[in-house]
Amino acid sequence: MGKRGEGWFLIQLGIFVLILLSSRIGLWVFPVWLRTLGGLLLAIGGISGTLGILALGRNLSPFPKPIEGGVLVTSGIYSIVRHPIYTGLILGTLGWGLLMSSVLGVILAVVLFIFFDRKSRREEVWLMEAYPGYAEYRGRVKKLVPGIY
Repeated sequence: MGKRGEGWFLIQLGIFVLILLSSRIGLWVFPVWLRTLGGLLLAIGGISGTLGILALGRNLSPFPKPIEGGVLVTSGIYSIVRHPIYTGLILGTLGWGLLMSSVLGVILAVVLFIFFDRKSRREEVWLMEAYPGYAEYRGRVKKLVPGIY
């Protein structure tokens, strides 16, 4: 998958393209309450992802391998969930699928969750190597779903 995880990034882009295209395929119209929930999840996902990006600052990279000379960020949203950008993207795509009444979009959001779970496993091997405090942090903060998983 590349020495910085470039392959993971490319697969991720492909899944996002499929999710966006899936909104064009709709056989049903979801009830208003479900589309409203979708809009809410989309907004929460946007906030989570944005807070994650802002908290990382110069440590941000499109690839899962930590940058050279980076620092471990464990404050702010990172004190609630270890991968808030992934969480935000998962919630955002699930919300998008619901908002657009796309069953395929919802299914692809689940695929994205599974993908990010796998990607984060590889990323966390690199984080453990790069930051001595990561093991302790990993033991107290959930990976993708605050307080649950």
